[in-house]
Amino acid sequence: MDGADGAQTWPTALYRVLKAAEVRQMAYVPDAGHTALINLFLADKDVVSTVLTTEEEGVAIAAGAWLGGQRSVLLMQSSGVGNCINMLSLPVIGRFPLLMLVTMRGEWAEFNPWQMPMSRATQPALEAIGVKVLRAETAEDLVETVSAAAALAYDADGQVAVLIGQRLLGRKKW
Repeated sequence: MDGADGAQTWPTALYRVLKAAEVRQMAYVPDAGHTALINLFLADKDVVSTVLTTEEEGVAIAAGAWLGGQRSVLLMQSSGVGNCINMLSLPVIGRFPLLMLVTMRGEWAEFNPWQMPMSRATQPALEAIGVKVLRAETAEDLVETVSAAAALAYDADGQVAVLIGQRLLGRKKW
């Protein structure tokens, strides 16, 4: 399922995992790595999808969703983690569920040097604030990891980020 084939199938598998976890809201900053998953949610009439101007808005949406009795997922790129690190105090201190799927940049075959500093800082920054970090490098690992992360978030009121390795996403072509 890796490579070109994995790129075709893992978003659909993740969508199914998140639907089975009863996710009703999805917030995102447009991102090529999440495009297929975003499009699946946008086509779903039962899910409220919100495009964000900045990632920290998604943390607030997740809080509101939970307070309103719904589950949410926040989709972003590793560079967005730096944008919302302070806002992550809300779910950590409030102990409400937060599930983030983070596509990594600044790793394998990266062409943009501006992506590299936040790539190195993503996992340590999330862990320093109290967010549990899980990482997936293959399509098979990703589906299983997101399923486990959803259980940690929704069943144990955890704050969890799944980092999706850049190699899984493939080489960006500009």
